[in-house]
Amino acid sequence: MSEIKAVCVFCGARNDVPQTHLDIGKTFGTMLAARGIRLVYGGGDCGVMGAVANAVLKNKGQVTGVFPRSLKDLESEHASLSEIIMVESMHERKRIMFERSDAIVVLPGGFGTMDEMFEIITWKQLRFHEKPVVILNHKGYWDPLVTLMENIIKTGFAREETRQLYDIVDSPEAVLKAVGA
Repeated sequence: MSEIKAVCVFCGARNDVPQTHLDIGKTFGTMLAARGIRLVYGGGDCGVMGAVANAVLKNKGQVTGVFPRSLKDLESEHASLSEIIMVESMHERKRIMFERSDAIVVLPGGFGTMDEMFEIITWKQLRFHEKPVVILNHKGYWDPLVTLMENIIKTGFAREETRQLYDIVDSPEAVLKAVGA
């Protein structure tokens, strides 16, 4: 495994979620900054997404945001990032976030987060990359998703070895260990 210099984080962009999920974003961002690992994320200033970015910045870390122009009316763009890359599409956003990172981490989020996660896992399944993909199942948030993924494997729609494409952990410390940071 190569040295982890940048981590792509997929997570939610809504503020009206349980505080514990915002707190885990802040904790993870603080840990990234302490290790000198750059955050690469969707560029927003709200929800878990904003909590991670703000914690990295507060602790003197580096943050690259990738923000689609089409989201300007739906989501607030972060104004204080180390680097902001404006893109035209969600697909371009995911591609750039992927290219600029050494590992992918999934924190609590919604349908957009799941879209990003499943695309990255599919790319790995198709051998487009070998980067670590880690799902932080904070306080069991992703338990229903894990059950669904297990059912997909159990019923034969995915192979048993699909489980090797990602790790599911329950703490930020375990995330960093899983990505080799």
